[in-house]
Amino acid sequence: MLNERSTYIIVFHTQPGGAQPSADRQVNRKIMAELLEEFVGGVLTLRLNRPAQRNALARPNLDALQQVLERAATDTTVRCLVLTGTGKGFCAGADVEEWAEAEARGALETYGWTEAAHRMVQALAGFPKPTVAAINGMAFGAGFDLMLACDFRIASTLAAFRSGYAAMGYSPDMGGTWLLPRLVGAEQAKRLVFFDEKVGADEALRIGLVSCVVDAEQLPQATLEWAGKLASAPTFALTRAKHLIDTAATQTLEQQLKAEHQAALLCGRSADAREALQASIEKRSPVFSGK
Repeated sequence: MLNERSTYIIVFHTQPGGAQPSADRQVNRKIMAELLEEFVGGVLTLRLNRPAQRNALARPNLDALQQVLERAATDTTVRCLVLTGTGKGFCAGADVEEWAEAEARGALETYGWTEAAHRMVQALAGFPKPTVAAINGMAFGAGFDLMLACDFRIASTLAAFRSGYAAMGYSPDMGGTWLLPRLVGAEQAKRLVFFDEKVGADEALRIGLVSCVVDAEQLPQATLEWAGKLASAPTFALTRAKHLIDTAATQTLEQQLKAEHQAALLCGRSADAREALQASIEKRSPVFSGK
């Protein structure tokens, strides 16, 4: 569990005799430095921290992100997740240098990037609590798919979006063909993928690709306000509501009504429901614990 303003930190001890950390540990230190974590008021912020590469995702970054997501999913102190990037980019997609190196050694199909990306995006899309992408700059390729996997997308006026796959001779491969049409519809999804044109923040808002657009300097505050409201809400109920909404398309109305009933029974036994009822009796605003 996390405490206020705490950060997950890995401490690297020197080896017996004062030897330097092993090469593997030095690599791990670098990987963790490329994913910054901050926890305040129930909100866990994950910041991709490879600004020189516009926060492109190398294979180790995917693994690290997946591990943090899986840990935070079961941490009851985490009530909302924010994903953003350092510098001028949200995420430029796959790490092209790593990609080229794998191609050069004949390992493009075996070095595991796609499999790692699939595990990570499933962990993000399936994250049980509310998620917010704070898009500070470009979101291209896999970075485009990354923000699609969040519940909400707050875009800076400097944000830019591009499917990016067609330009590289590929079809989308990180969940975009499943996530995008559910957000903007099949025809608009095909337009974004087939024409592969860069879309600005205002156009992204018009077609429903993002939730809202704010001035670049207001992005941190706007994100904090959204995330703060979500983190102070009845998390137990929101997790059930999120699951119901995310799975509704595969259910009949009768099945969905039964699922809603079961979820309502669980919510009725929660501390948040008891607090809401007591607050109503006492004519005050409820203070939800998320339990």
